[in-house]
Amino acid sequence: MSHINFIKGTATLSLFCGAFCLLSCNNSHDKKNSDDMQSKVSNPFAKGEKVTNDNFTGTVWLNYLAETDTVHHVNIGSVTFEPGARTNWHYHKGGQILLVTEGRGLYQEKGSAVEIIEKGQVMKCPPNVAHWHGATPTEAMTHIAIGTNTNVGGAVWLEPVTDQEYNDQDTP
Repeated sequence: MSHINFIKGTATLSLFCGAFCLLSCNNSHDKKNSDDMQSKVSNPFAKGEKVTNDNFTGTVWLNYLAETDTVHHVNIGSVTFEPGARTNWHYHKGGQILLVTEGRGLYQEKGSAVEIIEKGQVMKCPPNVAHWHGATPTEAMTHIAIGTNTNVGGAVWLEPVTDQEYNDQDTP
């Protein structure tokens, strides 16, 4: 093999390897962008901050999206419950609406049976009705919580949901 043919062959091989690496990197980059986009499509809001107060059992994350003001009498937050996490019993003087955006969860009004809630469901919590909501024991759940009519008052927090209440998914 002549010296010139060797150089041409080496240059061709180098170009091929460079192009292959570039395509591989682009495909990896495209997959990462696709994964990031899919994540944003399924949950467009950041997870927020870990809740550290006594109104919840388990690990819960909250991202305030909009807080009440003199024009808009609503609080809106994206709330993520890890498996087993839940709110205490509570009620809202002005009512509440829950929009389940990810996973499966549980919802119960005082005196009623526990309901399973899933992605895509909307729950309307009537004003002044004690209730709780959270994740199932095995699945996380995220919902947008909308505190409505905050001009008449916000959430009133009550006692924690007992393990027996949480696990009793058959009877009121």
